[in-house]
Amino acid sequence: QVQLVESGGGLVQAGGSLRLSCAASGRTFSNKAMGWFRQAPGKEREFVAAITSGTRTYYADSVKGRFTISRDNAKNTVYLQMNSLKPEDTAVYYCAAAPPYYSGTYYYMRTTYDYWGQGTQVTVSE
Repeated sequence: QVQLVESGGGLVQAGGSLRLSCAASGRTFSNKAMGWFRQAPGKEREFVAAITSGTRTYYADSVKGRFTISRDNAKNTVYLQMNSLKPEDTAVYYCAAAPPYYSGTYYYMRTTYDYWGQGTQVTVSE
C-alpha cells in the first residue's frame, strides 16, 4: 500500500513559479515510477509529467521547457517545479505512483497508475 500526499499548491500570478511536493509512504517508493496529472474544472484529468525509478522523465507538450519533475528517494518525495506559469495551468494537481515495469507512452496514461494523492489546487491569475 502506498499513500501519497501533495503540497505546495496556491495562488500565483502569471509568469510566476511554484514547486509541488508529493510525499509517499511505503518502502517501495524508489522502485516506482511517479507521475503528475492535473484536472481543470469541466475537463478530464490530463498527464503533466512522469519520472521513472531510473530518473528518465516524460512531459506533456504543454509544459515542456517550463516544468521539471524530480525525485528524492531518500525523502520518498517527488517534486514538480513549475515556472513561467500561465492561467491555463490552473487546475488541481495530482501525484500518482505506478509499478516499475512499464515504459514509454504507458506513463502518459491514467490507467498505468495504481495509487493517487488527494490533489492540490494551483491557481494562476492574469
